[in-house]
Amino acid sequence: MYTPEDKNLANQLLNHSIELKKGDNVMLQLVGLNGIGLIRALTEAVREKGAHPFIKIEDGETNRLLLENGNEAFWTNQANTDQLPLMKQMDAFIGIRAAENIYENSDVSKEANRAYSQKFLNPVHFEERVNNTNWAVLRYPSAAFAMNAKMPTEKFREFYYAACLFDYNKLEEAMKPLEKLLRKTDRIQLKGEGTDISFSVKGQNWIPCFGKRNIPDGELFSSPILDSVNGHITYAPSVYQGKPFEFVKLEVENGLVTNFDSSNNPALEEILDTDEGARRFGEFSFGLNPIISKPMYDILFDEKIYGSNHLTLGNDYEIAPNGNESNIHWDLVCIGADVYLDGELIRKGREFVKDELKGLNPESLI
Repeated sequence: MYTPEDKNLANQLLNHSIELKKGDNVMLQLVGLNGIGLIRALTEAVREKGAHPFIKIEDGETNRLLLENGNEAFWTNQANTDQLPLMKQMDAFIGIRAAENIYENSDVSKEANRAYSQKFLNPVHFEERVNNTNWAVLRYPSAAFAMNAKMPTEKFREFYYAACLFDYNKLEEAMKPLEKLLRKTDRIQLKGEGTDISFSVKGQNWIPCFGKRNIPDGELFSSPILDSVNGHITYAPSVYQGKPFEFVKLEVENGLVTNFDSSNNPALEEILDTDEGARRFGEFSFGLNPIISKPMYDILFDEKIYGSNHLTLGNDYEIAPNGNESNIHWDLVCIGADVYLDGELIRKGREFVKDELKGLNPESLI
């Protein structure tokens, strides 16, 4: 029916991540049939708690057909008739992304992606689900996922559950000195190969993430002062809107991307032209999960790589805002840059060197 690992993961999602209570309504969304065992484990555990599961099982290829053939009127009707009224009644949400092909939507047009983002994704998820439910989202392991990670299937499964079932309480404690330091910081600088960029975070809110929203988790995020970002930055491989990028390089002046290069410039230009906010940054974060060491073309893992940072193009989060509005939110990851806070080196490459932060290095957490 389901594996012991899925039972453990279901318990962690319900008890630690969304803190489900008796009588709660919870939407369990599965995209791709690969994760059906986890849905079964979650459904059984939800009912044992006396809560109410609302199951939505979707097929990735069918979703692609909807994306390709949708327009603003279609997605407005989908949101207002089905998902938005239901989401408004939810206390919690768990989204499992279990589709086998991460490039399924690579040929969907810019106009179709924009219509979906503006009329469905933003109102249903970014505005309603993110702000008004206890939520968690995660991928599910598969042979295809292992292939993207360049790992044998069984070894990847072991890695996946180790990263997802990590001791987040220990990480929460280790994050506190960094959060305290960041709340007193004005300027942050990242400096490394292909990267020399700085910005202000003075007065910004900082959010520690330790298994409550994304699984696997392990990040500490805020947002830069909107017009303070200056310099250039080189990012690791990424996939966005089903389109792969082996690298992305951005040049930034006063918070605005002024020049760029990548392995797929036509696709990058389309994304940057989505709207005015797509060329500005809505989030900055430290990746802190000690199990995750390298990119695997999946942002829920890659943004948590220890010794990394992501400086995100597009929309900010209401919980740590900077005023940027966009229909995109692209968590591009920079790995191994030296990090300076108000001119003081706190991380050399991927290792924290300031004494009170050394508890965040992998050897202290594993």
